[in-house]
Order: sequence, then C-alpha cells, then structure tokens
Amino acid sequence: MKRFWAHSTAVVDAGARIGAGTKVWHFCHVMAGARVGARCVLGQNVFVAATAVVGSGCRIQNNVSIYDGVVLGDDVFVGPSAVFTNVRNPRAAVDRKARIEPTSVGRGATIGANATILCAVRIGEFAFVAAGAVVTRNVAPHAVVAGIPARRTGWICECGERIARRPLARCPNCGTAGR
Repeated sequence: MKRFWAHSTAVVDAGARIGAGTKVWHFCHVMAGARVGARCVLGQNVFVAATAVVGSGCRIQNNVSIYDGVVLGDDVFVGPSAVFTNVRNPRAAVDRKARIEPTSVGRGATIGANATILCAVRIGEFAFVAAGAVVTRNVAPHAVVAGIPARRTGWICECGERIARRPLARCPNCGTAGR
C-alpha cells in the first residue's frame, strides 16, 4: 500500500523508502535505497540519491539535489536551487564514490535559496544559512550565517526570530531562552 503521493511525472525507484503523507512533485527522482521521512514535500525537479536521508517534516524546494552522503534531520527547509556537494575534488574521468564525505543538516535548520553546502560540513540544529551563502565549515546550532565564504552574523531562535548573543538571550517572539 502506497502511503505517500507522487505526481505522475515523478520517478520513485523500487526500494526507495518514503514516509506517510509525503508529497513528491513534478519531475522528481527518488533512487532505490533513499530514505525520505513522513510529511515531507519534495518540490519540482528534486533528486534524492540512493544513500541520502531526508528526515520527517522536511521541505525541499524546486531544483535541489540531495546527493549520496547527505543527511537532513527532521523539519529541515532547503530553499530553491540550493546545492550540496559530496566530493572535494571531483573529476569526470575518475571514480570518487569511495571518497564521498558525509554532510549533515540538523533538525529544524534552514538552507536559503541558491546556498552551496560543501561536503563534510555539519550544520547545527535550527541554524539558518542565508540565500546565496557558501558554507565551507561547520555551522553552530542556532547560528545565522551569510556570505562567501559563510560567516556567522547572528543567532536565531527555533521559531525563526533573530536573538541576541547566546546563551543569555530570550526570543522576543516566543520567549524561549537561547541555548
């Protein structure tokens, strides 16, 4: 019994695991072995590779490829045309599958439109990567990063409001104490 919905143009390979309530939109490809959690939305032209993991409640916007070695925690937002890499020095004529370096995005994090996330990076829970940023190193939980290369510009609450310096800050929106 199929518990997810896929548009007629989407390709979901046999052996892909997709959770209940997930929607897979136009021209997506989810490879055999890929794991996509419950209640996700994969926008138009999203690719999920065989060893990629997408947590529950994720929103992957149009034109995003989640390559082998990429793991997204629950409730991650990935903006349109964001890019993940998985090999440091790719060459068309050289097989680098054994050199894939894992990338992880923590629960509740946001990746802005057209951001580039280099391989072997960890993005912490509820972090916020600005549109167009190029992330070359780990991002702390609740950090806001922007620029090329991405640098911390502030802190953000779980609810999405900017907060003052951690750990003393309280969110002006929800009252949650910073971590």
